[in-house]
Amino acid sequence: MRYFFLFVFVLLISFSCKTDSKESREKPLIVATTSILADGIKNLVGDQADVIALMPAGVDPHLYKASVRDLDLLTNADLVVYHGLYLEGKMTEIFEKLALSQSLIDISQGLPKSELIRSGPEAHSVDPHIWFDVNLWSKAMAYTSVELISLWPEWQSTLESNSAAYLDQLQVLDAEVRLKVNELRSAGQILVTAHDAFAYFGKAYQLEVKSLQGLSTLSEPGLRDLTELIQLVQVNKVKAIFAEQTISPKAIRAVAAGAAENYHQVKLAGPLYTDSLDAVGTPAGTYIGMVKTNLKIIYENLLL
Repeated sequence: MRYFFLFVFVLLISFSCKTDSKESREKPLIVATTSILADGIKNLVGDQADVIALMPAGVDPHLYKASVRDLDLLTNADLVVYHGLYLEGKMTEIFEKLALSQSLIDISQGLPKSELIRSGPEAHSVDPHIWFDVNLWSKAMAYTSVELISLWPEWQSTLESNSAAYLDQLQVLDAEVRLKVNELRSAGQILVTAHDAFAYFGKAYQLEVKSLQGLSTLSEPGLRDLTELIQLVQVNKVKAIFAEQTISPKAIRAVAAGAAENYHQVKLAGPLYTDSLDAVGTPAGTYIGMVKTNLKIIYENLLL
């Protein structure tokens, strides 16, 4: 409820300058919630629009709280694009109100419901980490491209050309991931991570994936979770377990320590990039770069 009143307040104070700011722009402004999504949109629109990420690199979208500045940015954008599936959990109510006056794209609307992973019947129990299945991410981007054309039909030729080029790159990436993961699977390896972000990765590439925390980083692992994961690491002689960029390594470090106490040394590797890209200009600063960086870290620590 407090987000609603904050939203209304910002909407009122920004309304008077909203039209002027839009009219004075050389290009439309598109705001994407995460750095992962912003990178995808940039590949689609090219230089037709300015695209910015609401959340800085390294920020956990599960825990993100919009500031007054963020709300002002959202209300002044020509388009807001978000993941949906409750990834931006604390901002869901804001999007519902924003939809009354803004153009929005929820990229999850373009995904086949049969391909989504659920942990329960509730709406928020759908796994939002669809970008770890490169083919599923391609479908989300293809849907987004169509939605962009409906908003800016004059961009159709550019959007179709850019989309085709980007989807070709993603197809090559998908084949590369599949090849490397086949080697890991053949070697009997298991991917053990800090939180349950890699379920789509495991399903798409047929690799067993285990994690300490649930879908959201709001959940806290208990003693039973810790004990069971330590036993799994020992029984399967797992060589490495992986910390994540947006999550404290404290809990997953305890798994490594627990295994060591039971005479099984396991390396704590990473961090893997899960809910955010790395800084611009770094190897993991793009979506394709993030996938390749994660794959390299996983492959080298589990196989080499």
